[in-house]
Amino acid sequence: MQLPDVSIPFWFLMATIVAFAVVIGRYLLIAGIFYGVFHIWFPEKWQQRKISNRSYKQGQFRREVFWSTITALIFAVSGAATLLLWQKGYTKVYFDIHDYQLWWLAGSLIISLILHETYYYWLHRWMHHPKIFKLVHKVHHDSNITSPWTAFSFHPIEGLFQAIFLPLLLMIVPMHLYVLILQLTIMTFSSVINHLDIELYPKNFHKHAFGKWLIGATHHSLHHKQFKYNYGLYFTFWDKWKKTESPQYEKLFEEKTAGHVETVVAVKECDATKVT
Repeated sequence: MQLPDVSIPFWFLMATIVAFAVVIGRYLLIAGIFYGVFHIWFPEKWQQRKISNRSYKQGQFRREVFWSTITALIFAVSGAATLLLWQKGYTKVYFDIHDYQLWWLAGSLIISLILHETYYYWLHRWMHHPKIFKLVHKVHHDSNITSPWTAFSFHPIEGLFQAIFLPLLLMIVPMHLYVLILQLTIMTFSSVINHLDIELYPKNFHKHAFGKWLIGATHHSLHHKQFKYNYGLYFTFWDKWKKTESPQYEKLFEEKTAGHVETVVAVKECDATKVT
C-alpha cells in the first residue's frame, strides 16, 4: 500500500496525529502499568526497594502528564518529519531484512543505542549549566522524587533536543523499520524503569558483568537528588569514564536490594552545587 505524500500539509497533519496517538498511547500504557503494579496494587511488596521515603508533591503526576503530552506532540512532529524525509529518500530506513546482512539488525540497534547514549550524556551535562538549567531542564527536575510519569516530563526545548536525534541518525545509519520500533520501545521502557523510584534489578546486579553497565532506578534517582552525578540515559559507561557516577550509588543499591527489613538510607537531597 502506497502512503500519501506527507509533503502535502493535510497528510503531514494526519501523520502527526497518528504518530501522536502512538507515542502518547505507548507512554500512558507503559507508565500506567508500572505505576499501577508498583505504586497502587502491590506497594507493600516493593516498599523495601523504594528509593525515597518522602511523599510526592501535590499535583506532581498531573503536571508530569501535562508536560509529557507536549513532549509526545513534539515527538509526533519529529516522526512525521522523519516519514517525509524517508519519502524524499533522505533516510536509510529499510524494510527488507535481506537488504543488509542479518547481523546488521542487532548491529544497527547497538550502534544506535551507543550513539544515543553519547548524544544524551553530553546534552544532559550541558543542560545542567546553571543558565541553561533554569530555562530548559528545570521542568524535568521539578520531579525531585521521580515516578513512571516523569519519563517524558520535559520542557518543550528539551523535548525538541531529544526529538531530533533519531531523524538525524537515520540519515546516516541504515536501520530496519522493526529495529527502529524496537529502539523507540526500549527508550520508553528504559525511561519508565529509571524513573520508577523502585529498584527492580536483583541483588549484586550492579557488579554483574552486564548489569554494571545498565542504569536503573537507584542510579537515576541519585541524579534527581544530587544533580551533579549520573547523567546517563541507558548505560553507565560515560559516567564511569568521566567519573560522574555518584559515590553513593553502590551503597544505596546494596541497601535497597538487601532483602531484609527496610533500611532508611540518608541521601543528601542536594549539595552545594545544586541549582535552584
